[in-house]
Amino acid sequence: MKLKNTFFYTLRENVKDEDSNSGNYLVRSGMIKKTSAGVYMYLPMGLKVFNKIQEIVREEMNNAGALEVSMPALISEDVYVASGRRANFGSSMFSLKDRFGKPFVLGPTHEELFAMAAQMKIRSYKDMPFNIYQFQTKFRDEPRPRFGLIRVREFVMKDAYTFDTNLDGLNVSYQKMFDAYKKSFDRMKMDYKIVRADTGVMGGLLSEEFQAVTPIGEDTLVLCDHCDFSSNIEVSECIAPVKDENVTEFDKELVETPHSRTIEEVTEFMGESADKFVKTLIYSIDSKPYAVMVRGDRDVNEVKIQKLMHANEVVLADADTVVQVTGAAVGFAGPIDIKCPVLMDNEVAAMHNFIIGANKTGYHYKNVNLKDFTVEKTADIRNIQEGDICPKCGGRIHFAKGIEVGNTFKLGTKYSDALNLKYLDTKNQLQPVWMGSYGIGIGRCMAAIAEQYCDENGLKWPVAVAPYEVAIVLISGKDEVQTTLSEKLYKEMKAAGIDVLLDDRDERPGVKFKDMDLIGVPYRLTVGKKASENIVEFKSRDGQISMDLNADDALKTLKDLINQAKAH
Repeated sequence: MKLKNTFFYTLRENVKDEDSNSGNYLVRSGMIKKTSAGVYMYLPMGLKVFNKIQEIVREEMNNAGALEVSMPALISEDVYVASGRRANFGSSMFSLKDRFGKPFVLGPTHEELFAMAAQMKIRSYKDMPFNIYQFQTKFRDEPRPRFGLIRVREFVMKDAYTFDTNLDGLNVSYQKMFDAYKKSFDRMKMDYKIVRADTGVMGGLLSEEFQAVTPIGEDTLVLCDHCDFSSNIEVSECIAPVKDENVTEFDKELVETPHSRTIEEVTEFMGESADKFVKTLIYSIDSKPYAVMVRGDRDVNEVKIQKLMHANEVVLADADTVVQVTGAAVGFAGPIDIKCPVLMDNEVAAMHNFIIGANKTGYHYKNVNLKDFTVEKTADIRNIQEGDICPKCGGRIHFAKGIEVGNTFKLGTKYSDALNLKYLDTKNQLQPVWMGSYGIGIGRCMAAIAEQYCDENGLKWPVAVAPYEVAIVLISGKDEVQTTLSEKLYKEMKAAGIDVLLDDRDERPGVKFKDMDLIGVPYRLTVGKKASENIVEFKSRDGQISMDLNADDALKTLKDLINQAKAH
């Protein structure tokens, strides 16, 4: 593409309403433009990046044997009611009615429709396995859109679904998709981790997330300093300590603790460290109050509680409920004589002579032990912390932040049971189909790569996804020698299949250089004063190459670099 007289613009200043590097640079480089909170248009330069990412994913999906389809975005609400997911999505689903009053939604995800499509084919075990996928716009009414393309209300997802006769078949199909995902992200040159995750509203047997590692990530990744263990903090197992049975246990003692409600206040008042305390939090679990006990320096993991109790909703109880079950003001809850069931973390079960709230305003108990109260369930219900023991090898845990760019689910028979997707087995008996679900957010990939590949001057796209692989910068359009050489190089590279940009605008050289850095083209050829000697300046955006180059060698040099970059 030649820039002169085409749709191309950049912004010199940072964008005030973008809260991430990727959002700021993508807007400043003229790749995307916000139209409302969480909704963006893709402009020509940005759409090229988007399409290149999409094509990488498409190629790997096709290589894995999947067939592409296209589902509607406008879907009858009855579809989600039938699967039992309408209530789960709640207000995050955009809903509307047609002129006849029939309720519709803008699809947030498409499991139900893919199951409906599969019903058209599946009759017996001979009709499986197969895999179908699409690139389709999804709509979710995010309460707090942010970070540019990372958390939005309208986005394109590649979603794929596999259909098998049993768990063994699902495992095979799942592995093919898992490998296709790794190849896709490797080709994008993304720095990512694969972590175990909560199945959430998708449900099913297993969920794994592909997380792009970046400081602005919303997810906490749990990693080991010794082995390859990785997990999302929501599901990461905590190793319970072994109880020391040789410790002498004392009788509990009521202690006045005026004006001390929080762990920080009580620890300071009593002169003890937080690991000597047990905090009791009152939760509403499916509208029923529960007391949840964790060590004073730990955090409750609500996802683990939800799994433990097979609950739909786990939220902190309101102040009135706390007063009702404890008989005390907020901040003094404890398990002794509390008027609700108690859930206790495994770690607390190994403690002796600890401090708890006394269910009496202004008081705590010290030297409390398990014999002093009754527990309904003891389980792993806390968040893992940095420095904890690795569940896999015994090493030490550290954290990183990640952006979820892809996920894979073993759905099992959840949706086939709900939507009556069945097949006849070898004994002519009806059986539910085993499904897998696999998603990649194309815009999120674009944003994540932009976060990982940028500096103070702008974007630094990897070759495979860059809007253009090479930028030719013409210093003076009035110089015939420079113009002739620029045109010659441009035509040669286009003919060779290189994605090349010619900046032939009537702008100062400094403006052109800043723009090429901002949009992140990997390689730049500058045609200037040395054109008369058939010499061009050759630079790479990552700063590793800066040299004069004979123009006759430019094509071969760039082809070799581009092929090498895409191959690794």
